[in-house]
Amino acid sequence: MENFTFFNPTKIVFGKDVISKIGEEVSKVAGKVLVLYGRGSIKANGVYEAVKRSLESNGISSVELGGVKPNPVLSKVKEAITIARSENVEAIVAIGGGSVIDTAKAVAAGYYYEGDIWDAFCGPCKIEKALAIFTVLTISATSSEMNNGAVITNEEKNMKVSFFSEHTYPKASFIDPEVQFTLPKIQVAYGAVDMISHICELYFNGVHNTEVQDYIAEGLIKTIMRNTAIILNNPSNYEARAQFIWAGTLSLNGINAAGRGLGDWSTHKIGHAISALYDIPHGETLAIVMPAWMRYCMKVDLPKFARFGREIFKINAPTEEEIAIKGILALKDWFESIGVKTSLIDVGIRLDEISKIASNPGITYPLGALKSLGREDVENILHLTNY
Repeated sequence: MENFTFFNPTKIVFGKDVISKIGEEVSKVAGKVLVLYGRGSIKANGVYEAVKRSLESNGISSVELGGVKPNPVLSKVKEAITIARSENVEAIVAIGGGSVIDTAKAVAAGYYYEGDIWDAFCGPCKIEKALAIFTVLTISATSSEMNNGAVITNEEKNMKVSFFSEHTYPKASFIDPEVQFTLPKIQVAYGAVDMISHICELYFNGVHNTEVQDYIAEGLIKTIMRNTAIILNNPSNYEARAQFIWAGTLSLNGINAAGRGLGDWSTHKIGHAISALYDIPHGETLAIVMPAWMRYCMKVDLPKFARFGREIFKINAPTEEEIAIKGILALKDWFESIGVKTSLIDVGIRLDEISKIASNPGITYPLGALKSLGREDVENILHLTNY
C-alpha cells in the first residue's frame, strides 16, 4: 500500500425527503444563490419546487440557469459565470447529475478567477478560491456530488478534459433515492457503467498490496451490478435504489483510491475524446472502451485481471489468462445485457475514424498508469472494441 492522505469535506444528507433541508444548510454561508440545472425534468418531478421552497423559507434569494447538457460545455460555464458575477451570488445550488455538478464546480472556480476558466483545465492556472457548492443529486453516475473533479467539453477545440481543486468539493450534497425512480432505464444503465469504470480505473492501476481497497472495489461492483438488475425491473424499489446510489457515490469519493496512488484513467480519457468528437453519452463510451482496454493490457498484471474474473463473475478455468479473458467478456456481456452498446460500429463510428479519435488533443501521451500507451496503442484498443 502506498502512502496517502485522505480528505473529503463534503457533508452527505441521504434519505427520504432530505431535499427540504437544503435551505437550512445553504443559509449558513449564503443569502443569494445561482441555481443550475439541466433540461427541465426537475420541474416535472417536483425537485425544483422542493429546492425553491426550502431556499425561500430560509430567506435565500436565487437566480437560475437551466440547459446544462449531458456532456457539459464550456460556453454554458462562461454564461453561468457572467450571471453569477452580475447577480453577486454567494453560492451555487446544482440540481442534477454529474454534468450539472461539474458545471457548478467550473463556475464556482471561475467566479473569482480573473482569466479564462479554461486555463484551469489546460493551463498553469491554480484555483485559489471558489464559491460554495451545494448539490441535489438526481442522476447517479459520476460521484461528482462527493469529489472535487469536473469534466467539461470545449466545443471550439473538440476537447473534453478535467480539472481538480481542493476548493471545489461540494459543501453538502442532498441525496433522496426516490427522486431517481422516474429516470429512463438507459440513464440507470449508463450510470452503472460509469460507476464500475471509476472503480476499475483504480483497481487496475498496477499497484499491489491493496487488500482493503480491492475488497471495497469488488464489493461496490457486485452491489452495483446486483441492484442495477433490480432497478431495471422495478424502478421504484427504494432499497435497491439506495444501495445503487450510495455505491456510486463511494466509487469515486476517494475512499477506494486511498493507498492505491493514481488510477490509470486511460479508458476515461479515450472515452472523453469520443464524446468530444461525437457527443456520445459518457457511459456509452466507457462501455465501448473499457473491455477493449482490459483485453489489451491484461498481461501486464494478469493476477489482478484473473482475480477480477474470479471475484466478480465466479469464473474458474485452468489458467489465469483464461480466467481473465472470460472475466472481461463477462463484463462486456453484462454491459450489453443492460442495454449499453459496446463497439464503435454499434454507435456509428467507422474504422477509418479511429485515427481521428486517437489524435484528439484531449488525449495527452504517454497515457495510462498500468501500461504506458502511445497513439498506436490507443488505435489498437479502439480496433479491439469491434470484437
